Amino acid sequence: MPVRAFLFDFDGLLVDTELPSRAGWEHVYREHGHELPPEKWALVVGTVGVWDPLAHLEELVGSPLAHDEVHASRRAHEFALIDDEELRPGVLDYLDEAERRGLKRAIVSSSSRPWIDMHLARLAPDVRWDAIVTADHDEARAKPRPDLYLEALALVGVDAADAVAFEDSPNGVRAARSAGIFCVAVPNEVTRSLGLDEADLVLESLAELPPAELIERLD
Repeated sequence: MPVRAFLFDFDGLLVDTELPSRAGWEHVYREHGHELPPEKWALVVGTVGVWDPLAHLEELVGSPLAHDEVHASRRAHEFALIDDEELRPGVLDYLDEAERRGLKRAIVSSSSRPWIDMHLARLAPDVRWDAIVTADHDEARAKPRPDLYLEALALVGVDAADAVAFEDSPNGVRAARSAGIFCVAVPNEVTRSLGLDEADLVLESLAELPPAELIERLD
């Protein structure tokens, strides 16, 4: 396959926001004397609308909670951890190689555009993206549905057979494969135990396989 585009997930793939996100909810659960159920949290990684952790916490507590206060506590804990995060190993090598070869570069994420823009402004302000496609809280478009990837392919003008998707979660892998795209899975601490065997290739880190070597394999 001639590689013409790299399509990247964002959360947990370009930057590890997954661990801080989970930690934020663990923090507020423990504030109320409970533990965040890992099997439930696994459902929400890489998608939206599958499970509501705040509603579940209210069930455990047995009474309504002040939503604004809960979210403020969660976000403060989460953002304090995210501020220490950098781009994951190997990411810049892949972005630079794509630019050098004239490949299209896109972000395909179930998150919101403001969330991604906020982090890109700090972590990758000089990277030119050909497309950034986000679900923006729309469950009908979020992964594991292929919609976001199909939109990204249309925006960058590349066929599915000529693209490579990079994902970190089962929901993301399923979305990419459903769109007919070769998928490289790179787990993080949160997703490592979730099973990514549906991907075409699984790497411990993007730094494990130089981008030129991946392209040569596929070409």
